Amino acid sequence: MQPYILEMKGITKEFPGVRALDNVTFSVRKGEIHALCGENGAGKSTLMKVLSGVYPYGTYEGRIYIEGKEVRFKNIKESQAAGIAIIYQELALVDEMTVAENLFLGHELMRRRYIDWNRLYSETQKWLQKIGLNIDPETKIRDLTVGKQQLVEIAKALAQDAKIIILDEPTAALTDSDVKVLKQILRDLRAQGVTCIYISHKLNEVMELADTVTVLRDGQTVSTDSIDQLTEERIIAKMVGRELDELYPYEPRDIGPEVLKVENYSVRDQRTGRTIIGDVSFSLRRGEILGISGLMGSGRTELFTSLFGAYRGKKEGTVWIDGKQVHIHRPLEAIECGMAYVSEDRKKYGLVLEMDIIKNTTLVALKKVARRHVIDRALEVKQAEEITRKMKLKAPSLEAKVSQLSGGNQQKIVLSKWLLSNPKILILDEPTRGIDVGAKYEIYKIINELARQGVAIVLISSELPEVMGMSDRILVMSEGRITGEFQRHEATQENIMICATGGKKDEKSNSYNYIGKPNGSEGAMEI
Repeated sequence: MQPYILEMKGITKEFPGVRALDNVTFSVRKGEIHALCGENGAGKSTLMKVLSGVYPYGTYEGRIYIEGKEVRFKNIKESQAAGIAIIYQELALVDEMTVAENLFLGHELMRRRYIDWNRLYSETQKWLQKIGLNIDPETKIRDLTVGKQQLVEIAKALAQDAKIIILDEPTAALTDSDVKVLKQILRDLRAQGVTCIYISHKLNEVMELADTVTVLRDGQTVSTDSIDQLTEERIIAKMVGRELDELYPYEPRDIGPEVLKVENYSVRDQRTGRTIIGDVSFSLRRGEILGISGLMGSGRTELFTSLFGAYRGKKEGTVWIDGKQVHIHRPLEAIECGMAYVSEDRKKYGLVLEMDIIKNTTLVALKKVARRHVIDRALEVKQAEEITRKMKLKAPSLEAKVSQLSGGNQQKIVLSKWLLSNPKILILDEPTRGIDVGAKYEIYKIINELARQGVAIVLISSELPEVMGMSDRILVMSEGRITGEFQRHEATQENIMICATGGKKDEKSNSYNYIGKPNGSEGAMEI
């Protein structure tokens, strides 16, 4: 058994009014992939910021040992010099610089007073080959896919002689093929003796890759176990502190009359004229959860952002809400018609991160908190308190900046914001992306409650078990068209995947298969 390369003992970190870490112990052996699991807010990111020097020595209690020697990092540069590299979910690369420039940024290879460009490019080529990335070192970062950018980050860590690489949600934005490449590289690095700390909410990846798993809950160490002693269910129970009876708490309910009807709806790209959505027809009823499945690029988001008035393009077809034909060109018109849209990118489109919880919560419903066109602060606070209490929001205060909250709590604020507008139709685009299993369960319970109250819900998700587990009915999209429709009891993973990759129903045999050859679309649907 390998010795410990990292030991963190008795780590305690406090912020005003919050103890983020409480006497945490975390030990990692040389050359292993060690998964760090926990709900959002459990303390994972805080612990890694302590390790990487973001929170310097003196701002926390406890001791850190690297290869048996105590270290006291005053800044990030000192942690990097000790062999620690952290790769965040939001990649820290400079888009307008080349791969080579990014790889040695801050550690430039110099000859006298000038950068040795020949050596820089040859060294870059060496590290790219080490991870199997066949690209020109002079390629600009902006011209690479997200998957290749992630690999450049790993090459950068290796070029800085990293002994411990920390990966924070590394597969969140990757396609299936990119995930496979990343997994193989991590296995290769393990074989070369490089230690990896792997932070992920995707427990199937943890079970496949990790040698050891440490679970944090409420800022404390719950357990550290060898992977052969664990199952996904046991990890979940340790994370949330209780057994979850079922991951997808679907609740049957009475479904009401039709609230949304779309017929022969098409969208053409305003710039290229290309058809993005082709001749789509569907309906949605009060109290129904309509799942939308499909691979990345299938047109799911484009369809519903267009219906919401947020996608620029030439539209054809008819849309009815409550039996009345509507013409929606702007999001404001959609909101006035009773629609709400929770975007797949909450940080970019759903929140103003540097504003407080109160202001974010009331953004869409300012008329509700205004008197004579002036915001009534007391009324604004009251409305925010009521809706966030229903959402079971966890925050130090409603005046806290949204940027300080976990992903799950940020998502609750986005939901709170839209629910204040009393929508008839709620479109949820990847509502549980980037949040942990416990927070997901709470979001699902909220979805069920809203459906029970008669809100018509569209659930767009790349996680196939989520769509199947929560929906009353499922539509499948491929290349901008609806290629399959299933009632809850009819849906199978196989049939949905056939429709998502270009197949369709054979009416003669009443089965789903490919007419000709599958289109081979690459996507990121989780099954």
